[in-house]
Formats: sequence, C-alpha cells, structure tokens
Amino acid sequence: MPASPAIELSGLTKYYGDVCGIEDLTLTVDRGEIFGFLGPNGAGKSTAIRTFLGFLRPTAGEAYLLGTPVSDRRALIEVKREIGHIPGDFAFYDSLTGRRHLDYFERLRGGDRREELERLFPAPFDRKVRTYSRGNRQKLAIVQAFMHDPTLVVMDEPTAGLDPLVQQTFYEFLEAERDRGVTTLFSSHVLSEVRRVCDRVAVIRNGRLAAVEEIDALLRKSGKVVRASLAERPPVESFDLPGVVRGEYESGGVLRLVVNGGYDELLDRLAGYTVEDVEIREASLEDVFMHFYTGQDVDSAGDGTTPDVASVTEPTDV
Repeated sequence: MPASPAIELSGLTKYYGDVCGIEDLTLTVDRGEIFGFLGPNGAGKSTAIRTFLGFLRPTAGEAYLLGTPVSDRRALIEVKREIGHIPGDFAFYDSLTGRRHLDYFERLRGGDRREELERLFPAPFDRKVRTYSRGNRQKLAIVQAFMHDPTLVVMDEPTAGLDPLVQQTFYEFLEAERDRGVTTLFSSHVLSEVRRVCDRVAVIRNGRLAAVEEIDALLRKSGKVVRASLAERPPVESFDLPGVVRGEYESGGVLRLVVNGGYDELLDRLAGYTVEDVEIREASLEDVFMHFYTGQDVDSAGDGTTPDVASVTEPTDV
C-alpha cells in the first residue's frame, strides 16, 4: 500500500465567532516535497497551521497528519513524535540558556541529530536566551525542530531574522532533507525564498485557497512583463487587449503590463505611440502573486480567460 500523504486537508474551516480565519481548505502535501504556503501577513497561513496541527479546533472539515486524523487526540499525540514545528510566534524561557532548552526538547522527543545541527546553525547556546538576537533565536528554533529527525516539519516564517549566509545554509539543508525523504511545509510571505526551495506552492487569500501549483507552472501562466516608456501618457484602458492581464503606471510614469498572449496586438498598439524605451522580461513569482491580491486571479480553470485590464485604476502622478 502506498504511504498516506504527509498532510491532507479536507474542507478545513476555522471561524472565530463571525470572523473567518480559514474556510474550506482542501489540499494534499505529498511525502518528500517542500511545499510552499504563500500569502501576506493576515491571509490565514498561521491559522491554517495551528488548526491542522491540532492547536485549534476546526469549525468544520478534517485534517490528517501522516495518515492520522487530527481529531483523534490520542493518536495525534503519538504522530507528533514524528513532526517538527517552528511556529511564527515561538517563545523561549528568557531566563534559561539555549542549551537547557535543547536538553528539555531532547528529553521529550530525542536528539539524534542535535550535535550536527548545533554545528550547522551555531548560536551562543551557553548564554541565556534573553541575550539572543532575533537570528540566534531563530537558529535555536531550527535546531529544536529538526534534532529528533522528524518525518514532517511545519515551519511558519522560518528564516525571519537570519542573515543571508545562514539563509543560504538553511535552504541547502532543506533540500538535503527532501532528498532524504523528509516533508516540509514552508509558510512564508517572502516570495523569493519560496521560489528558491519549494516544489509546489499553495496561495492563500483571505483565508481561502486561491491556487495550488508547481511554481514553474504559475510562472508560465503569468506570461511576460512589458515595461514601456512612452512620450505620451495614454490611459491604461487603451491597452485593454486580449492577453493583457493587468496594467498600471509606475511612479516614474513607465507603463507596466502583465501579458500572457496577444503580443502582436500589443505591439501594434504600442506602435501608435512614441516609444522611448521598452523592456520585456519573464514574470517573477512576485508578478504571479499580485494576481491573487488585486482581484485578478491567474486562470486556474484552464479555459484561457483573462481578467479585464480596465478594472485596474490608473495611479496619479507622484
């Protein structure tokens, strides 16, 4: 029998009274992948994580971790021995040293890889945590999450406070863990790091799932970004053409269009104006992300439809 998914959510919903935290989240995270959970602060990422880890009781739906239903509290205690966690709001006892914290976690869950991880992510472990920088606290959190050699690790903004060199070490470590078969759910609002390490990504918007895609597929759907400096300043609506997904004027007066087709028509339209400079580049994940936060979603149904560019208002001059 094939192994069950590392994480499986089915209609997972959490309301705080009348306020929606997450609604109808349904997705599967396969074993041995790095899965990005993408969205800005307040999108519902942390609520989703706390709910499917069993820290919050869902309003509706079900979650499974390594094949175990989170609603089975007794079984959940056992399966959590195989799970590592870096919460977004983790806290340590400031009066204890980092070493004493790790001693405590080792007694709870084991520490087969503790020595290796302390070398990889060094911190002043013999000093009290109250003296730690944000980066050293984050390294302490990384060591405690991985030192018992978990099967699944769930992380909420794990690189916050890490300097660029440590971030690079962490990304390489995650890739090596994936090669060993470890599954990682990697929640972030930093798009570049999600693109750097994740195999697939889920975009969460206002507590609901907006898309689940391989990152390369998202980038292909977004097409290209065209930036044109024109002597004239035609209204954005002049470029309401097939294939033009979004348009706006940047603060310097440069026309910026996101295009996933209809390039001939766009070039013909631009030729009607005095083009002083033009740049065409592949879209970044940041460009894709904006589709989900301007009311103009990437077409996930595959029907080829695109939003209307005229729905974007033209900003005033700065």
